Amino acid sequence: MPPTRILAFSSSRSGNSAYLQTAAPVIKEFLGDKPLTIAFIPFASVSNDYEAYAAMVREGLKGTPYIIEAMSPTNAKGLLQKADVIMVGGGNTFKLLHDIYEFNLLDSIRDKVSDGTPYIGWSAGSNILGPGIGTTNDMPVIAPRSFNALGLFPFQINPHYYNVKPEGFNGETRDQRLQEFITLNPGLSIVGLPEGTGLKLENNKLNFFGEVAGVLFSGADDGAAMNKKEIAVDADLSFLL
Repeated sequence: MPPTRILAFSSSRSGNSAYLQTAAPVIKEFLGDKPLTIAFIPFASVSNDYEAYAAMVREGLKGTPYIIEAMSPTNAKGLLQKADVIMVGGGNTFKLLHDIYEFNLLDSIRDKVSDGTPYIGWSAGSNILGPGIGTTNDMPVIAPRSFNALGLFPFQINPHYYNVKPEGFNGETRDQRLQEFITLNPGLSIVGLPEGTGLKLENNKLNFFGEVAGVLFSGADDGAAMNKKEIAVDADLSFLL
C-alpha cells in the first residue's frame, strides 16, 4: 500500500498575501508537474456557490498544470472516484462535515487517501483530518451527523492558532478553550497552526513547516493540566503518528 500523503495548511492566506499565494508553491512542490485532476471539496462554504469557490482556487493556483473540478451533491461520488488529488477548502467546519456525512463521503475520502491519493486542505479542510472537530474555531451553524472526522491524523488540529487576550476582554482565550478540550479528552494532542504554517505527511514522516513556530498541546499525567510546547519551524513531528 502506498504511503499516505497529506498537506494541511492553517489557512488559504498568510498575512496580507493573495488567495493561496503562499500555498501555491508548496502545493506545486508536493504534487509535481503532471496534469493531475483535483477533486475540490467546497462544502465548507455556507453560500453553496461551489463553482464560484472553485474559480477562486483555480485563480490562486493559476500557472499550475492541475485540472480543478468542483464537487457538488450530484457529482460527488463520481468525481471522488476518478480524482488524482483531493483538495478541501476552508470555511465552516460544521457545514463541511455535515455535507460530507450527508453525501456519504467520509469513508470514501478516508479510504482513498489511505490508499495513496494526496490530500490537501486548509482551515476547515485541515480541521477534519483529526479524529474529530472539537478543536475548530467555528460556530456550529449546522449540526453534522457526528463530530467524528476523517481520523487520518491521530491528533487534533487547531488552525488559525492565535492566543491573545486584549485589554478589557473577559471571554476565554484560545489556550483556555483548548485546555477545556484537553481536560475532557486527555488522550488527544493538539497541534496549533498559526497563520503561514502547516503540516506535511510524506514517506511516513510528518513535518511542521512555515514562517513561525507552532504549538503542541497535550494533557498532563494527572489529566488536570495542559502541557504546551513550541514547535520549531521544520520540526519532525513523526512521533505523533
